[in-house]
Formats: sequence, structure tokens, C-alpha cells
Amino acid sequence: MNLSESALDLSAEAFAALARQRLRSEPPRFGDVIARPRGDHDNQPSPVPVPDERRAVPAAVLIGIVPRPQGPTVLLTQRAAALRNHSAQIAFPGGRVDAVDGSPVVTALRETEEEIGLARERIRTLGFLDAYLTGTGYRIVPVVALVEPPFALTINPHEVDEAFETPLSFLLDPANHKREGRQWKGQFRTYYAMPFEGRYIWGATAGMIRNLYERLTAV
Repeated sequence: MNLSESALDLSAEAFAALARQRLRSEPPRFGDVIARPRGDHDNQPSPVPVPDERRAVPAAVLIGIVPRPQGPTVLLTQRAAALRNHSAQIAFPGGRVDAVDGSPVVTALRETEEEIGLARERIRTLGFLDAYLTGTGYRIVPVVALVEPPFALTINPHEVDEAFETPLSFLLDPANHKREGRQWKGQFRTYYAMPFEGRYIWGATAGMIRNLYERLTAV
């Protein structure tokens, strides 16, 4: 399948088949030489040192693909406005790895259940993206999965203001992958942004979506 020709028409079944073929079947290891960690250091106007993976805080997120009659969607959250860090930003459900988790999948499922009440029985893992290193010191492992309807959500207001779905076709269309920038810690830094219907999807979240696109279109 050539995603560059059919990205806007992928069904959930076609996406799942392609994801199993193109994504990592195991979580990315530290120091992986096959695919360097992605992150905020990528594609900056001035060179930025790559953060040390082993000094970063391990975390995992769920990139949940929801089959819908009108086409598959991606499950996203808006972080609570009262949070100290990254308040009100668009994010995937997820968080820090706990010592008892044992794997990024367990972390992603646990955090998703804690944040939005999505039962892990509705989630079917497809694969993993490359690790993503953030400028705030996290090493995030994105877990890509199908989220099988019907399901009910219970929002944890201490962590999330709302959960919503965005069309996969929009997020996989490279025409919607904008490069924008701003001053941060005395330097001009660039990042991906994917504005959609009044929601500003940017930073690490958009960077991981871009990695998903690149992984699916790799030849």
C-alpha cells in the first residue's frame, strides 16, 4: 500500500494492517542505532544538542485510533488548565512510567484509564513509534493502538479538561503539518503545529503525529 496516494482514504482496518507492517513491534531501546530518538531538538534553525536518553524521565502515551463510520479518528485530550506544566495543551493520554509498570504499554493503559476512564479491554496495541525526547526532560514511548467502540469515558478533572477525536485523515495529511516557531529560553525554536477547528495541536504531540506519518510512509 502506498500511503502517499491513499492517506486520506485509510479505513481503520487498513491502518491497522499498515501499522503492524511499518511500526516497531517492540518498544525502542536506549541507544537504538536504527532510528535515533525524535524530539524537540529536530530541525532547529541552530544546532541543538540531542538530550541524553538515559538522563530523561521515562514516559509513555497512547495514540488511540478509533474506527468510526465516517473514517478513523485519533483520541486526544486537553490537559487541565490548572496543571503546573503544559496546562491546557493538547496531548495524548499518558504519563510517567512507574517502577511497577514493567512496560510502556502498561504505563500507557494505566495513565489512559486514570485520565479519561477508558477501559483497557477496549484497546488493542498495534506497535510503537520512535522514542520522543522533550526539551522538558522526558523520554516518551508512543504506543499506537486501536480503540474499539463502543466505549465510555470518565474525565479526571484534576488532569484533563476534555477528551475529543480528530480525523486521522487530517493528521496524516502532510499539507497540514505546519512548521512554526517561538522564542524559548533565549533561542528561536521551531516545532510542528496542526491547527484543527480551533484546537492548536503542536509541540511533542504534533511531533509524534509527524513520526507516525513518516513511519507509515517509509519505503
